[in-house]
Amino acid sequence: MRNVALGLILSAVSVPCLAQTVLKSEPLILAPYEVVLVQDASCPTGKVLKVTGAIRGLHRRKVCVSLASEQASLATATP
Repeated sequence: MRNVALGLILSAVSVPCLAQTVLKSEPLILAPYEVVLVQDASCPTGKVLKVTGAIRGLHRRKVCVSLASEQASLATATP
């Protein structure tokens, strides 16, 4: 019984972690290897910009990826 309760608690906590927030603008500061999703005009309809932070001296990696609606929620970015 304890294992079932523990499994339910862990699944309830881990479900919100699976969703990725889509920002409206790219953040100025991004930690190395941190990934953010940005909804902007540089990608075609139905795709978002996936930005990966880089170590000092290298450029960020930017790729357009398709994203299912249940995987992300639209949020406002603070500049």
